[in-house]
Amino acid sequence: MQQLAAEPSGEELSLAERAYRAIRDRLVMLEIRPGAPINEDQLGQSLGVGRTPVREALKRLQYERLITTYPRRGTFATDVNITDLAHISEVRQELEPLAAAQAARRATAADRATLTAVLRELESVDPGRQDAAELMRLDLQVHRAIYAATHNPYLEDTLVRHDNLATRIWCLFIDRLPDMAGHVEEHGPLIESIVAGDPDKASELARSHVVGFERAIRDAI
Repeated sequence: MQQLAAEPSGEELSLAERAYRAIRDRLVMLEIRPGAPINEDQLGQSLGVGRTPVREALKRLQYERLITTYPRRGTFATDVNITDLAHISEVRQELEPLAAAQAARRATAADRATLTAVLRELESVDPGRQDAAELMRLDLQVHRAIYAATHNPYLEDTLVRHDNLATRIWCLFIDRLPDMAGHVEEHGPLIESIVAGDPDKASELARSHVVGFERAIRDAI
C-alpha cells in the first residue's frame, strides 16, 4: 500500500506499528468500507503479520473511533456519520491554524525539505488525469507533514486523528465533489507560507482550508 507520509521505514517500525498504519489507512480511505466486519486473520494474512500485532493495532484504532466492537457481534469499521462533521470541524478550525503557525515557527531544515518535496507533487497534479484516491492520499500526506513539523507530539496526534475522521467523510462524498484537485492544490500557498516561516499567513490559510472543506461537504449532501 502506498505510504502516505514521511514516516520511518518498515524496518524501523514494530510489527504492531506497521499493522496499525496499514489498517488505519485502509479504514481512512474507505478501502475497508464503513460498517464492514473486521477479520483479524484476514488482516494478518494480507499484511504478513501474526494475530498479536493486528490485535494491538485494533485496540488503538478503536480508541481513534475508526473501528467499534459490539459484545457477541464482533468488530466493525465505524460508520461514517455526517452529523459528526460539525464536531470534527469545530476542533480542526481551532487546531489546524495553530499547527500551521507552529510549523512555520519550528520547521527544521529537514521539515522544510519534506514540505518542499510535497509541494512539488502538488504542482505536478493533473486535474484531468489524477485519480481521486491518489488526490486524497496526497491530501493526507500534506497534513501529516505539517503536523510533524509542529514538533508537538500531542498536537500532532490529535490532528492526525481528526484529519483521518474528516478524510473518511470526504471519501464518502468523493463522487459528488467536482473540484477535488482544486481542494488539494489549495495546500500550495499554505506550504509556501510554512517554508517561508510566516506563521500569521499559514494560520489564516489553514483556517480557510478547513472552513472550505466543511462548506464543500455540506454543498454535496
